[in-house]
Amino acid sequence: MKTELRKILISYKESDFEKRLKSICYSAIKPTFLEDERRKDVANIVCDITIRGDIAVAEYTEKFDGVKLTPEQFRVSDKDLQKAHSEINKDLLASIKKSISNVRKYQEEIFIGKNKTCTNGTGIKYTPIERVGICVPGASAPLPSTVIMTAVPAQVAGVKEIVVVSPPRYNSSIHPVTLAVCCELGISEVYRIGGVQAVAALACGYKDRQKVDKIVGPGNAWVQMAKREVFGMVGIDSIAGPSEILIIADDSSDPAWVAADMLSQIEHNPGSAVLFTDSHTLAENVLAELEKQASELSGKDLLVESLVKDGKIFVFKNMDLAITTANVFASEHLQIQCGVRSRKIADRIINAGAIFIGEYTPVATGDYWAGPSHTLPTGTTARFFSALSCNDFIKSTSIIEYDKNMLAKSADDIVRLAQAEGLDAHANSVKIRFKK
Repeated sequence: MKTELRKILISYKESDFEKRLKSICYSAIKPTFLEDERRKDVANIVCDITIRGDIAVAEYTEKFDGVKLTPEQFRVSDKDLQKAHSEINKDLLASIKKSISNVRKYQEEIFIGKNKTCTNGTGIKYTPIERVGICVPGASAPLPSTVIMTAVPAQVAGVKEIVVVSPPRYNSSIHPVTLAVCCELGISEVYRIGGVQAVAALACGYKDRQKVDKIVGPGNAWVQMAKREVFGMVGIDSIAGPSEILIIADDSSDPAWVAADMLSQIEHNPGSAVLFTDSHTLAENVLAELEKQASELSGKDLLVESLVKDGKIFVFKNMDLAITTANVFASEHLQIQCGVRSRKIADRIINAGAIFIGEYTPVATGDYWAGPSHTLPTGTTARFFSALSCNDFIKSTSIIEYDKNMLAKSADDIVRLAQAEGLDAHANSVKIRFKK
């Protein structure tokens, strides 16, 4: 195992350091920009579902998930939702309620959706999106936390209709903990479908099932490509998957903790984990810890395979170069474990989905508990996308209200600008109001 993992450690002293550094940025982008053939497959599935509706959804569910369902069986009944809620472990339910409370509090604190009157007869009006679809992963592991991290922000924004889709990977249905969280949040429209077909079903609607206005949520490369494909028919949040972590650490950090944090993302499978450091000693110690901890965890062979494929440890000449490269990489999760320097380094980060500062802030705090959503941009798209929040579930409408005096004061300038563009009708729409 040691020989296998050895290849993930790359030092600035090596001749191909820069080349391998650039390659990880390309590797980060690649999953959300699938090969042309696969992109065509996604487009064809969406087109087919647009034409044939839920019959096609059922066929793709059998093909990709191995579960045969009729369209009438897609929706989870209220009875099944309530049953899942009543049977959930009480201690787990208590933790779920605390998590919901934390997320709701944070989202309420950052909400910007208050109508505002500005100067010169202008203003802005915020209204919640009416109907939202949430994709909840359920392939490699059930992720009930995703329901909390997407639905609660939507509820804070005032969304009236929330639809949840998740693949039928647990006894031909959705994992009961996920259903219990839906029930706890009062979400009753839940469908046991996933993948590209679920995204298309949300975007297209079918018979009595109305299409959604926006689709949000993390997922694999196929789900994210499907979101890109339907963008324009509906809104989307961002490209949110597969999962990734970049850790910036120096020799003050604990190598066992750094290794544990890398493994926490690698286990998503697919998931990538990269360490940037200026310490050869730390790099060697983290490598040893990765070997040790992976051997003690369930699915150790798969973890090692994933580390070799999607794990990297880069030793930089200095920390400044590591920080500069981190801003190019624009990771989904950026963890900074540099002791007393952590906060100052965080202040220099301009591109990241979420920043986790200090040794006692593992990504799990954001995944489950702290309040910000764990639905984050991946594949370097944090350069222009943001973490999902309640503010993604509102839309703004500009307000302009002039009276006669205000228009008269501006009329000549507006007319000149319109005439400069050759738009005489625009100019006349102003002038006509002052003709006697």
